[in-house]
Amino acid sequence: MSLESLGWGPDLDHAFSQLLTQTSPSLVPGRVVRQDRGLLTLQTSERTVLARPSGRVLHHAPGAEALPTIGDWVALRLPPGEGEALIHAVLPRRGVLMRREAGHEHAAQPIAANLDVVFLVTGLDGNFNPRRIERALTLAWNSGATPVVVLSKADLEPQAATRVLEVEALAPGVTVLALSMLTGEGLEAVRAQLPAGRTGALLGSSGVGKSTLVNQLLGEARLETQAVSAEGDRGRHTTTHRELFVLPHGGLLIDGPGMRELGLWGEEEGLEHAFADILELADGCRFRDCTHQREPGCAVRTALETGVLSKERLASYEKLRREQAWQARQSSPAAQHEQRRHARNQTVMGWEHSRAKRRGK
Repeated sequence: MSLESLGWGPDLDHAFSQLLTQTSPSLVPGRVVRQDRGLLTLQTSERTVLARPSGRVLHHAPGAEALPTIGDWVALRLPPGEGEALIHAVLPRRGVLMRREAGHEHAAQPIAANLDVVFLVTGLDGNFNPRRIERALTLAWNSGATPVVVLSKADLEPQAATRVLEVEALAPGVTVLALSMLTGEGLEAVRAQLPAGRTGALLGSSGVGKSTLVNQLLGEARLETQAVSAEGDRGRHTTTHRELFVLPHGGLLIDGPGMRELGLWGEEEGLEHAFADILELADGCRFRDCTHQREPGCAVRTALETGVLSKERLASYEKLRREQAWQARQSSPAAQHEQRRHARNQTVMGWEHSRAKRRGK
């Protein structure tokens, strides 16, 4: 398989050449095409190989978000036989889709790297939630990729066209596609977003039809699919790993497990893109520090009163803005230092408590 068919281009070629001037000439480039927990599968121009990061890569990584993930391009040394390859460097990323790791307030979880487009897939059934779409849009814009909203199961919604207009209103400038795997509606429109060499990723909860969409684009039943539970339209986690597929027409698509939690991670740029209409309204407020509560000349409140802006959308923006600000404080160097200091103090207190108990005995 050629590197070009995996998305290799001049920028990556230049970065790899620069790397070779500083490291071993025996390194070769490859792309992470499968990630199953800590197990990575890489594709080079020669073969497919299992690989793991070198000790140096692990030691110098500032966090889990810097370690190799699905979609990454890396420099590796191939084993002479069938053993594992060793990853010596992660090549500069074009961007990475990340969320706050579920259950961890201060850690980021990379979802996929080097993306051109992120497909935000939501079902036109019990899964449909405008507020969740706004959250997913914020994550997608933060990645540096172009978001595309895919409203799957359009055959189950008689007012699918109305839903498209509704989402277009809350996602200014974003392509919104209605998709039905039953009728084939929207399939070619999705395919058109992934020309040869372009990489996309599917983001959505379980049961929205991501795996079915991959199978349709591949033209074969490569991924297992399951029916949605009758209780609350909940999908089952059919996909348990992340994988990059080369589609017949040359596009590349990453699929992975469904995610119910989409904790924000990243800069404010994503939020500004996702709520560009509110920020544009805020530019018309009399005061630059307007809180949109009781200040005179508030353009945002006027938009609420006239129906131009819904209370739900403003509330969603304010909630995500607070979450973004909190996350930024938690991930600051000062906060990280305080967390390490607190953990160290807790350890010392534990030692002293144990020592006191032993003395008591």
